[in-house]
Amino acid sequence: MTPSAPVPASTGTVTTNVPSRLDRLPWSRWHWMIVIGLGTVWILDGLEVTTVGNIASRLSEDGSGLSISSAQVTGVAAALYVAGACAGALFFGWLTDRYGRKKLFMVTLVVYLGATAMTALSFDAWWFFTFRFLTGFGIGGEYAAINSAIDELIPAKFRGRVDLIINGSYWLGAVGGALLSIVMLNTDIFPKDLGWRLTFALGVVLGLVVLLVRRHVPESPRWQFIHGRGEEADALVTSVERDIEREKGRPLPRAEGEITIEQRKSIGFGLIARTVFRSYPKRAVLGLSLFIGQAFLYNAITFGFGAILTTFYDVPSGGTGYYFAVIAAGNFIGPLLLGKLFDTVGRKVMISSTYLLSGVLLFGTAWLFGQGSLNAATLTACWCVVLFFASAGASSAYLTVSEIFPMETRAMAIAFFYALGTAAGGISGPLVFADLTSSGVVGDTVLAFQIGAGLMCAAGLVAAFLAVNAEGRSLEDIATPLSVSSGAGGVSGASGASGASGASGEAV
Repeated sequence: MTPSAPVPASTGTVTTNVPSRLDRLPWSRWHWMIVIGLGTVWILDGLEVTTVGNIASRLSEDGSGLSISSAQVTGVAAALYVAGACAGALFFGWLTDRYGRKKLFMVTLVVYLGATAMTALSFDAWWFFTFRFLTGFGIGGEYAAINSAIDELIPAKFRGRVDLIINGSYWLGAVGGALLSIVMLNTDIFPKDLGWRLTFALGVVLGLVVLLVRRHVPESPRWQFIHGRGEEADALVTSVERDIEREKGRPLPRAEGEITIEQRKSIGFGLIARTVFRSYPKRAVLGLSLFIGQAFLYNAITFGFGAILTTFYDVPSGGTGYYFAVIAAGNFIGPLLLGKLFDTVGRKVMISSTYLLSGVLLFGTAWLFGQGSLNAATLTACWCVVLFFASAGASSAYLTVSEIFPMETRAMAIAFFYALGTAAGGISGPLVFADLTSSGVVGDTVLAFQIGAGLMCAAGLVAAFLAVNAEGRSLEDIATPLSVSSGAGGVSGASGASGASGASGEAV
């Protein structure tokens, strides 16, 4: 181990090797604890969204306990959920960069749990809409707090695959939500007005388990040493190193590289905005393109797939879960199998190819659908193939914006691009898709497919030119921290050997 000298918990100019010490760690039980404690919330999100999509038809039936239409559930309620996520990402993203990752990923999970519990008690449409918005508010905060923490805690050589698999685990929840809806919508087991409520209640129970695990996840040492808590960062990394050495039965290699920074208590929003858009304009275009493409596709289809099955193929509302479980499985298998390639083949090739492939395949699916060549099973099979690639691409959007901007802006960058991209694609997507699919006209649904396909292809082309080769590189090398002290030498060694590439902001 090569701990840096203790740093007082106050602002000043300090030199630390904490980033290089974190990046040279081998995979360990400590990293699994981080993955389980932080990544499992995506499973809850998938459970939540899929459940709503599959219970839409049931909620609109007489006796459900709510006076609401299926289009309102997949359109208005879905759009409000996404709008809440956008607002929550911006609000909690700002707080995450200011007050730390750990405080906020605890708070956001509590918000999500409370809103989900209140959704289960819905007695009128306005109540349901309100708490769908607040549930999204908590989930949006989760995206900002958790993605920033994960990327700062996971070693560079594993960062791509871990980030993709964690974001892709959303679809494990989707599989669970789809299968759960089959049971909960079975009126031989539960009354119409009870089954859908219990699905939300189960999400609360699972979330409480995650909350217990998450208590043991530490604050990001990278955040600590920049915000005047260098002594705590050093002590935390030293403790982790000792545990890993005991686990592996051998000493760790020497960490190479240091970074000299001017510690600060907080970073102003004006400085963050100027950094993202003035210093990194090409990266800003890249992040926005990736998020708009995947947000329209996923939010439209996730909320509307059940409606397509019931409208065009007469699949009963209680049976849509079987079909959704299949495409959800394909979505998870994509990042699981392709994730390692983002660290080996490289970010640029993999991001652009997954977006372009999914877009081209979706155009093919739209054509087959328009020709009347598909039934419920074959449409599901087509979507499964499309989303195998699209899921890896969509997950890489979160990875991209969390690693290509300076550390001080990370949570806000995730929040901003998620909010702006999702507002453009995720709010309009469900509304447009619900309107087009509810018409019962084949041509309208084909158009919805084509819009999603076109946006994915466009994002893939942007990535082909602008994606950053971030594989295996320290976060401090990809984008030099704003707090780096230029007068003291800045970044040196393996922790950030090329400060120029980060400072310029546009090296790809």
